[in-house]
Amino acid sequence: MEVNDIIVQLNSPTETDKALVKEAYDFAAKAHANHTRYSGEPYLNHLTAVGKKLAEMGMGARTIAAGLLHDTIEDTEATPEDIKEKFGEEILFLVEGVTKLSSVRYYGSDRHNESLRKLFVATSQDIRVLIIKLADRLHNMQTLQFVPAEKQLRIARETLEVYVPVAHRLGMGKIRKELEDLAFPYVYPKEYNHVFKLLQSRAGKSNELLERERKVLQKRLAEIGLLDFNTSYRVKGLYSLYHKLKRKEWDINAVYDLLAMRVIVPTVEDCYRALGIIHKLWRPLPGRVKDYIAFPKPNGYQSLHTTVATPNGVILEIQIRTRKMHHESEFGIASHITYKEPIVSGEEVDRPSRFASLIPALFKPFTRRNNSSNDLKKVTKSPHRDKIPRWISQIANVHNEEKTSTAEFVEDMQKDFFSNRIFVFTPVGDVVDLPVGATPIDFAYAIHSEVGDHTSGAMVNRKLVQLDTELCNGDIVEIETRKSSHPTKKWLPIAKTSLARRKIRSSVEKETHP
Repeated sequence: MEVNDIIVQLNSPTETDKALVKEAYDFAAKAHANHTRYSGEPYLNHLTAVGKKLAEMGMGARTIAAGLLHDTIEDTEATPEDIKEKFGEEILFLVEGVTKLSSVRYYGSDRHNESLRKLFVATSQDIRVLIIKLADRLHNMQTLQFVPAEKQLRIARETLEVYVPVAHRLGMGKIRKELEDLAFPYVYPKEYNHVFKLLQSRAGKSNELLERERKVLQKRLAEIGLLDFNTSYRVKGLYSLYHKLKRKEWDINAVYDLLAMRVIVPTVEDCYRALGIIHKLWRPLPGRVKDYIAFPKPNGYQSLHTTVATPNGVILEIQIRTRKMHHESEFGIASHITYKEPIVSGEEVDRPSRFASLIPALFKPFTRRNNSSNDLKKVTKSPHRDKIPRWISQIANVHNEEKTSTAEFVEDMQKDFFSNRIFVFTPVGDVVDLPVGATPIDFAYAIHSEVGDHTSGAMVNRKLVQLDTELCNGDIVEIETRKSSHPTKKWLPIAKTSLARRKIRSSVEKETHP
């Protein structure tokens, strides 16, 4: 690949954009002139692959330039001063952020914890640091077969345990699926072979079947006048299938989304129209219709899902979404921080609903009392700080201010941030992202510690409830406060989030030992 392979992927680039990418490419080529990878290919090939992936995501020229330069400080004679002088503080900030993430290696639970901490602290200052790192990790996984065997397992396990869950929480579905399928055979080789053989026996000629059914659907959509659409199909990824088979007692016939087809249309109205056409064409399976447009998944994913049986005996999951939804499902948070929004002809604004504020709320900045960090400098330099998901800032905040232990930190990650999530709403429609099982106490502390500390009661959907009531997706929650109210020990088993539990413990200890 060459620099033009990157530039051609840019979305409506200016001449300045093109010049910046080319300048970064030339600088990296010179700095890494004599460097090769384990495969024997020039090291520049890796940097170009990272730059191209960032461009495919829709990232801007400065982010792509940082991707091309991300290994220069660590692996070449180039200095931070050289980068700053030639490319400015913003690009240096990103390069240093990725460099610091690369300085940690995974060698078990303690180093896993350190990797996570550095990942979130760096990301809390500029989300693009994480996006560059994910693109870097993806290409490293694509070429993992050339790495010495003793390193392969470590890299693959780190990918599954650190980068895959983070990509999932950020809604970056395309990279998540690629990473987990690339890591699967290295981390679980026996399970991989078993799943592979099962899939081959069940879906050996799946591409032929899917192509035949796609033509049937395309013809029907055209006949009723729905002409502006795209269709594609896929066979379920091996790692995702592995987890589903474990839940289905390894009965592959109980997996209904083994084969899937996607329909992409211009508007939300077209989504529902296409769903009606599909159900008239093919028989839907009872209980298998899911409306993630009206009720998005906690990571922001939107789509209509239905499972149908065709006259040819094929069971298909069909996903229907707009182009905007598709772009967001593929690239998640990256789709919200592009310098130029993708131009999509004929696309309308999504239908208003009480979930209309969902995405903006997810990326609302988290106000912290202390913005200092030992891991990265120049926090306020990032122009994309306001795009950082609140939960990432919360992790960094807890790490910086409370110095949690390894065990506490890992437990918090599993319970608070990588668990299943729900969305609940304030009375004015702001969205609060909480783990499943959260209560009004968790909601109150998520709003503000002062609200949590003085909670006296709660209303859910305009009805008074106990403070230990488990909240559900879509609930509207209102917290009643009194100055005389204070946390008690009884609140601790009620609270599910680490943030709420810490604040309660701190308040109780102050009351006990003033």
